[in-house]
Amino acid sequence: MEPFAALARVYSCAGMSCRRGEKQRPDPMVEQMNILRSLKRFGSLALLGAVMTAAGCGGSDGDGSPGSGTLSLQITDAAVDSAEHVYIQFSGLEIQAAGGMRTTLYYCQDPADPTKTLVSQTPCTTLPAPKRLDLLMLSGGLAEVLLNQFTLPSGHYAWIRLMVDTAGTRDSYIVVGGVEHELEIPSGDETGLKLNRGFNVPAGGSADFTIDFDLRKSVHLTGTGEYLLRPTLRLADNAVTGAIAGTVNAALVPAGCTPAVYVFEGGGVTPDDIDGTPADPVTTAPVKLDSGTYKYKAAFLEAGTYTVAYTCQAALDDPGVNDALAFSGAATVPVAAKTNTVHDF
Repeated sequence: MEPFAALARVYSCAGMSCRRGEKQRPDPMVEQMNILRSLKRFGSLALLGAVMTAAGCGGSDGDGSPGSGTLSLQITDAAVDSAEHVYIQFSGLEIQAAGGMRTTLYYCQDPADPTKTLVSQTPCTTLPAPKRLDLLMLSGGLAEVLLNQFTLPSGHYAWIRLMVDTAGTRDSYIVVGGVEHELEIPSGDETGLKLNRGFNVPAGGSADFTIDFDLRKSVHLTGTGEYLLRPTLRLADNAVTGAIAGTVNAALVPAGCTPAVYVFEGGGVTPDDIDGTPADPVTTAPVKLDSGTYKYKAAFLEAGTYTVAYTCQAALDDPGVNDALAFSGAATVPVAAKTNTVHDF
């Protein structure tokens, strides 16, 4: 038999997939030695290339092993006007693959340096090192890293859950008028804060997302004086995000004004308050005095067309009810990836 035919027959049958009358593939190392002996005998480098290609050498598809990529997550905030601080304590997160595998990650103290935090796939053997963040410090394009280039099997993922601490004292709380109030998060200890938007981790590549924790939509004051956090979370792909930023004329910011810019998805949208019904804004941006100029920045917006509108009554917007806010200067603004679009009021 010709050597090419013999080698082709060897590599046409693999593992337990052999048809009747064919032989199961021998040990791969033995096969490679046999190939090299054949090469010495027939002196053909072309034979080596053909056999290696048929055997699937050098690629993850050939041996069925999954590839891997990295995932990075950071968190930002659309601020609320009624509070001085909003602290949320994260103990870790869960990432659910569409195929059923779930990865649980814990924030743990680095045994080599207690001032540093490690991300562990097993419960902490050192002291836990949860991240307690003041979300009000993370507006205007600022963000805090939750996960930095963590390696995961490549593929599609169905959701992310942020694990939040609420059972203790001063873990997750809000400060209003200098007074601390514990934040009650319905089912927060059991289910965490879940983002149901799916995403992909590419083989040999990276996925990079920002979680927009919209406090203006999330903080609710009950009739008994308790503060509830019903989180409204948005996941933005940093590869395709841009921002809208600009200034606000001082004449639009009289005394007693709580200024903000509301951003709605799509062009030509009639501005409305936050009440859980269309059209709710995608995000809101506080207007702040900076070196004598009122400025705003709505960041982490995925490329597309948006409607922006200004209001001086942001503090009156109760997410639980329909409020008649006065808006002005509504305009359609395009957003491109990696670009700051300027729009002034």
